[in-house]
Amino acid sequence: MSRTVQQEMKIDFSEELGKLSQRSIVFVETCMARKAKKRKYSKSSGSDVKNEMHRYKKGTAKSGRGGKGGRVKSRRQAIAIGLSKARKKGKKVPTRKKS
Repeated sequence: MSRTVQQEMKIDFSEELGKLSQRSIVFVETCMARKAKKRKYSKSSGSDVKNEMHRYKKGTAKSGRGGKGGRVKSRRQAIAIGLSKARKKGKKVPTRKKS
């Protein structure tokens, strides 16, 4: 039987939690849950994608270097361009999957 990290942490803290009040126990558990849910994308990288989506909807978004390429034709392409721009700026974005 494999246990999750959160279950193991609950077991480790069980002796210490016995000394705390019920309110403190809930607080500690919520803090542990927040640590487990770490952001994959920074909040500011979402704004880069949002800006690119606006350009796509207007019809001014272009693919390729220097705007020489064609127009962006799909939402997926616009999102990928926005994430790529965020990566170039050094924002927290996971590396792209190679196919």
